[in-house]
Parts: sequence; structure tokens; C-alpha cells
Amino acid sequence: MQKHEQISAANSNTSSLVIEQLTIQRQQQVLLSLNETIAGGDILTIMGPSGSGKSTLLNWLTGMLPKGFSAKGNLYLNGQSITDTASHMRRIGLLYQDPLLFPHLTVSGNISFAMPASAKTQRQADISQALSQVGLAGLEHRSPQSLSGGQQARVALLRVLLSQPKAILLDEPFSKLDSQLRQETRQLVFEQIRQHKLPAIMVTHDQSDADAAQGKIISLF
Repeated sequence: MQKHEQISAANSNTSSLVIEQLTIQRQQQVLLSLNETIAGGDILTIMGPSGSGKSTLLNWLTGMLPKGFSAKGNLYLNGQSITDTASHMRRIGLLYQDPLLFPHLTVSGNISFAMPASAKTQRQADISQALSQVGLAGLEHRSPQSLSGGQQARVALLRVLLSQPKAILLDEPFSKLDSQLRQETRQLVFEQIRQHKLPAIMVTHDQSDADAAQGKIISLF
């Protein structure tokens, strides 16, 4: 796959995500402890078996820690504390293993759903440019259900990037793709993270994902 250009509509400012002295407990039992700084463009990989706390960590980062869990620690994004910031105000994008596209919206509608308010003409121009840069030119009005799995994964990525996040979380984002498509999609995602200098945290069971991220790997047990 050829290298993709930077998507101009997304945030390209250098940023950092700092997890300061985090301890997450479940019923008084320590589930995990972390003290990490992720610079813009770096990808921290979290690996571990089911029940080790990977998903719980993502929940805490997005401000949605489930009932029954408690946490101590602080979270900083670009030097600002967002520990107590509401989930929808954190400017943290999340890419799941499923695209989770709205079937009743077009490709363009799905991407624009999370974009900041702007003139409709400019918004459509940004979407068309972004689609072209990831090999999806001319698909603005297609139904997401008519797309292949790889195409849907790219639309999901654009929806996250054009929402202009300041950090991004990856929750097993490539696990449902076949081997070749997994490699190509992974390359695209990692390229965009580095080009936009977004600090990223990836949860995965796959060692090849962790190796491709070329960052620090933390194993939870």
C-alpha cells in the first residue's frame, strides 16, 4: 500500500497523553497500575488476557468507568487535566473492532456526524478530500452496507480523524479483518496517527499488531 497523505481536516498539532499514578480497583482488589506518558505520534500497546483490565482502562480513559470499579490517578491531555471532564468533552477518539457505521446514513453522513460545526460546503469538501486520500474517492453517497469490510474500516477511521481528536484509542481495531486487509488497514491507521502526531493507546491480543505499532508494550496479567 502506498503512503497516504495527511488528512488536512484533522488536528495536526503535537500533543501528549499522560496517565499519572493510575490505580484501578475492582471490589478492593487492584486490577492494574499505570504511570505512562504517550507523546504525539507514539502508540502504547496494552496486551493481556480477558479480565486483565484492558477494556476497563479504556473505559477510564474515556470517562466511562463501569459500576463496581474505582480509580485513583490523573489524566492529562496536552498538559490539561481531563480527569474529571465529561466523556463527550475529552476530545479522545475511539476506534473499535467493528466499524459501527450508521446504516441509515451515507458514507458522507457517517463521517460528518462527528465533525465540528462548519459550513456545509467546506465540510463536504473536507470529506471528499479525506475519502480520496484513503482510496475511497466518489463513495460519498454510498450506503455503508454496500462497502467491503476494509472500506468500512477506512470510513470508521475517517469519522474518528475528522472529529479532530487530540488523542486516539484503538480497541482491537483490526481483529475482524483477514490477514492482508489487516496489514493494509493497520498501516493506514498507524500512518495517520503519526502524521497527525496523536498520542495513541491500542488494546490488542495480536503480537503482530503490537510489533507494527513500534512503541512500548505493556502486558497485563
